[in-house]
Amino acid sequence: MAVVAAAVSCNRTEIVYEDAVLFRNTETDTIPYRIPTIASLSDGRLLALADYRHCKLDIGFGRVDIHGRIADEDGWGEPFVLIEGTGVSRATDCGFGDAAMVVDRESGEILVITVCGETVYGHPTTTRQNPNRVALLRSSDNGKTWDHWKEITEEVYGLFDAGVHGPVQSCFVTSGKIFQSRRIKVGSHYRIYAALCARPNGNRVIFSDDFGRTWKALGGCDALAARAGDEAKCEELEDGSVVISSRITGGRIFNVFIYSDVEAGAGEWAEPAFSGAENDGCIAVANACNGEILFMPAKRQDGEKVTLALQSVPLGPERRAVGIYFKEIDGIPEPSALASDWSGPFRVTDKPSAYSTMIPLDDGSVAFYYEESCDPWPRGYDMVFRVLDLKDITDGKYTQINRPIWKR
Repeated sequence: MAVVAAAVSCNRTEIVYEDAVLFRNTETDTIPYRIPTIASLSDGRLLALADYRHCKLDIGFGRVDIHGRIADEDGWGEPFVLIEGTGVSRATDCGFGDAAMVVDRESGEILVITVCGETVYGHPTTTRQNPNRVALLRSSDNGKTWDHWKEITEEVYGLFDAGVHGPVQSCFVTSGKIFQSRRIKVGSHYRIYAALCARPNGNRVIFSDDFGRTWKALGGCDALAARAGDEAKCEELEDGSVVISSRITGGRIFNVFIYSDVEAGAGEWAEPAFSGAENDGCIAVANACNGEILFMPAKRQDGEKVTLALQSVPLGPERRAVGIYFKEIDGIPEPSALASDWSGPFRVTDKPSAYSTMIPLDDGSVAFYYEESCDPWPRGYDMVFRVLDLKDITDGKYTQINRPIWKR
């Protein structure tokens, strides 16, 4: 086992990004876009993905494709088709959607995990015998070419078949950011974590030490991160402990996994804690929605360098006014402390808006990618990209630090 610092040098292009609508729902195109996913490639460019929903509904109801765009010093390139669903009823390749993505900090390899097929996560006919299916795609050349997709449904579901809670009946990797550890490297790659939205019994987390070629259940097959949780994301504390932030009506659920054996992935989840109006947490009025958690270095007004946590949610009421809460993270907080006393929020938009994700850029700013209503609403969502400064997000309380040490 090796637990090492994650500062890795790499030749990266200096790129100035500008706000843009990456995928627009036009009046003449009746196929809606949904589901933002974004990552920073090894050469400094950005790759953004979105569902293109021929079936006009969630993945599982029919044909869904995934479209992409790559940004460089000349701006955002033309949209391309990452993977196309066939629309064939009951086929595993009927549709591909709800993409989650990570780029390996050493090799630059891109890994995308999607829901595939024609089974619906919450439908009673979706069971262990007829599961919500899981597919994986890879690129080793910064997204120029992609390997043929691979189904990994049994590799994921099989992790839990022998558990005391019984088999998982339906699950998927939550769209947006798959998290890669800044500190833990046991196998060939830095460890990656994928949060599962699963039923019954809520969130689980799976991890891989070979960049998705094999998977294990964090804490073992019986470990439950948040029974009441839904779509969730992972982050990491300074000692390598894992944080989960999960969607729930009114706010978020936070929990912390403490390792007892890093190499084996053994340890325990603490007691999950609700974050919302009752504890000055991340308030989502009358909605539950997929958001993003991000820890990054920052400088406080007094000059002290700190770790700043950001959490995005639609502020509400309902799916409206996506915003970002913030707070300092010091040491290894209990879930109840992590869930309470957030500051903000910074309002990204006042429009109807829903899913969001974010990643740090090399200059310490935040690449924020989210769904915002197109005009006239309710025709659908545009997929909007914005660059946000920490000073603006935090109302001047914190400033960004160029090239954080945990970036490439």
